[in-house]
Amino acid sequence: MRASIGYYVHHQGDGHRQRALEIAAAAPERFVLLGTGLKGRTEDIACVDLEDDRPHEGDRFSGRDEAPVRPEALHYAPYHHAGVRARTARFAQWISDAKPALMVIDVSVEMAMLARLCATPVVYVRLAGDRSDSAHLDAFRGAEALLAPFHERLDGMGAREVRDKTHYFAPRRNSGPKRGSGILVVHGRGGDPLDGAKLAAAAEATPDQVWTGVGPIEPPPIMPPNLKLAGWIDAIGDEIEKAEIIVGGAGDGLLNAVISADKPFVCLPEPRAYNEQMAKAERLAALGASIVLAQWPQAQQWPSILGSALSLSPADRQQISGQGLGAAGLWLVDLASELEARR
Repeated sequence: MRASIGYYVHHQGDGHRQRALEIAAAAPERFVLLGTGLKGRTEDIACVDLEDDRPHEGDRFSGRDEAPVRPEALHYAPYHHAGVRARTARFAQWISDAKPALMVIDVSVEMAMLARLCATPVVYVRLAGDRSDSAHLDAFRGAEALLAPFHERLDGMGAREVRDKTHYFAPRRNSGPKRGSGILVVHGRGGDPLDGAKLAAAAEATPDQVWTGVGPIEPPPIMPPNLKLAGWIDAIGDEIEKAEIIVGGAGDGLLNAVISADKPFVCLPEPRAYNEQMAKAERLAALGASIVLAQWPQAQQWPSILGSALSLSPADRQQISGQGLGAAGLWLVDLASELEARR
């Protein structure tokens, strides 16, 4: 029986879990997902639930602690945190018991270091943004390889030694775009809810369009007849296929779904650690693959913005599609076999 491939899933937002499921679907019998809040949410893929390491359960997580001293190789190492102790112990115990061929870390420099200390090869998932700090560079240096869930053209990291170690897996474009109708606004779970009053004003300014809002959105005082709030939807791909234009942040999950569906995109990057979404948005704008806005626009600007989105060249957004995350899963299986052969 072949050794497992462990996959650590970070608990900020929901994109890490969705990405892990898409990658692991290439060989579900080989992967085991490890993370907080996974039980009942990993389909047919085995999982190990880890204790919560946030300062207070349910808090949004900055990934930084308030410790007075900390090694440069770590971002988060708080004192006297029972969840951190239990989490790292369970993680290390699973490695000791399962003896995985490989650990994929998506993402945490601490878990990458811990896996390496447990004598296990690591593949580190590289996200966008300025990750040139000592902790990230040490995690990259200690990994067998790096996995980027985006096209190389979206990579703003200048360090050649990092890029040379990176394997890029951009989303696969569907056979052809479906025109669709209406505007779909998708807001992620990793930040504050979207102000529904602003969304309502945009809908009122474009009465010929039907708007649908997905994700954490505060209900507006008055709901226009051409606006619907659909709440959180796990399988957002179907809704994207049905829409004409997509509006949302620059998170990997949404961006990959938009690229796969080949839809015009209005990108409003949300605040994230290391300027992750802003870095991707800057690359999207430079490539002409999206309309990028620094902040939610005034209501009267929306007709022009939507017109500009429809005028985007499909070829410019099609240049950032690729093999898809399924190919990443197959690559990881092959790498695990290669590592096992070296033992």
